[in-house]
Amino acid sequence: MELTPSAHLDTFTRDHLPPPDQWPLITPLPGPDRINCGVELLDGTIARLGGDRPALRAADGTVWSYDELRERVDRTAHVLSGPLGVTPGERVLLRGPTSPGLAACWLAVMKAGAVAVTVLDRHRPPELAAICEIAAVRHALCDARSLADLEAAGVPGLRITPYGGDTPRDLLRLTRGRPTVYPAVDTAADDVALIAFTSGTTGRPKGCLHFHRDVLAVADTFAAQVLRPEPDDLFAGSAPLGFTFGLGGLVVFPLRVGAAALLLERAGPRQLLPAIAAHRVSVLLTAPTAYRVMLSGPDDGGLGPLRRCVSAGENLPADTWHGWRERTGIRIINGIGATELLHIFISAADDAIRPGTTGVPVPGWQARIVDGQGRPLPDGMPGLLAVRGPVGCRYLDDPRQREYVRDGWNITGDTYVRESDGYFRYVARADDMIVSAGYNIAGPEVEEALLCDPDVVEAAVVGRPDPLRGQIVVAHVVLREGVPAGEATAEALMVAVRRRLSPYKCPREIVFTRELPRTPTGKLQRFRLRTGRPA
Repeated sequence: MELTPSAHLDTFTRDHLPPPDQWPLITPLPGPDRINCGVELLDGTIARLGGDRPALRAADGTVWSYDELRERVDRTAHVLSGPLGVTPGERVLLRGPTSPGLAACWLAVMKAGAVAVTVLDRHRPPELAAICEIAAVRHALCDARSLADLEAAGVPGLRITPYGGDTPRDLLRLTRGRPTVYPAVDTAADDVALIAFTSGTTGRPKGCLHFHRDVLAVADTFAAQVLRPEPDDLFAGSAPLGFTFGLGGLVVFPLRVGAAALLLERAGPRQLLPAIAAHRVSVLLTAPTAYRVMLSGPDDGGLGPLRRCVSAGENLPADTWHGWRERTGIRIINGIGATELLHIFISAADDAIRPGTTGVPVPGWQARIVDGQGRPLPDGMPGLLAVRGPVGCRYLDDPRQREYVRDGWNITGDTYVRESDGYFRYVARADDMIVSAGYNIAGPEVEEALLCDPDVVEAAVVGRPDPLRGQIVVAHVVLREGVPAGEATAEALMVAVRRRLSPYKCPREIVFTRELPRTPTGKLQRFRLRTGRPA
């Protein structure tokens, strides 16, 4: 594939793209050859709808209009390309809690033509050091409260500029007196805009390269055609901006349509529920577990204008979908996305929703089920999910590119079934299948059966090595407060599961725990349960 002449003076990211013969088949949306996603999301929206609209809100009531956000972004971009010496194409690490300041830094990096590497506030020094090494990072903008671990990472030559503090080198002080208008770098549509590192469970992290056009493509496919936000919406969600689920749902999607986002530094389910009511959130994006936990809380009827709910990050059980619909009247929009593909590519909304399924390919995307050799499988037969569309996997100089992309298709690592009506139903992560006495057992199916019990708040099912059966099914369960975690409860749960599933799928053991290991976005870390490290 021939690329457009780059605006990058530092050509590291383009030089380390996978070889063209290892790319998936890409079907870009129509658009110009040169585009800067920061300009489109900010200046383009202001040109269409005006700049006095609210853009970003914080939990303390702070509100930035689009004009105020653009002024902060442009002043910051001047500092990046001026005293900080960031050249187009250089990687800039961004670290801090989810906040308007972090979002402004991301947009400034876009307009300056640099490459954003947004990491989690929870990343520890060894993880930060590995990411900086892989992406050859030499610049960082870091929340003043999050400096310690980044400094402890000991990255050679890393220049760290704090923001939100009160030191002479603080970014806010550096922006004072800078021009309020920044002539954005004229990036190519296929210049790399960001490197998103996978939240993988094991092994060396993989950096996913995404172009400026990719950032806009996810807004113009899933958001525009499935979620369908409106300019007066207020978005909120649990995923931090270091995950593409959060970046899309809290920055890209709202700014693309002129809406606003509530950026919460603490956004667990216990914080989300009151925030939805207090700030009158209308669009919510979070993980299935958060919906389940919110359902277990008191019904105070305080969801206000909430009208759209999106679930991603892991499988959404039908029981959770129905429970949320009964409680709120809102039908959750289920979806599957991937860091490699930036955001959601299979989903369904409104009357098209089929509870218990993920949905159908988002317009602009294709999906099919294949076997281990990449051959298409018939409807009703489980196999590997393969997708392609306007965004595709491009790992940063990583041999695992050949594993993810095969014959032009992105192989997500999920086992799915395509039903005869064209809907895709999740079975399990391909590496989460339990093989017991010759039977293939999908952990999420057993989890869903457990979650039908009102006493169960969360459940995680894994296989444990067994000399006789190869593996046995073990369920880790979080109970509703006040329910005794004893043998009688375990036996009652096993009986209930046997009513719903074949006997060979039922847990041989139930382990009660106070919490399950999860990523900051709420994604279940089954590998920690398999390896005996649940805490």
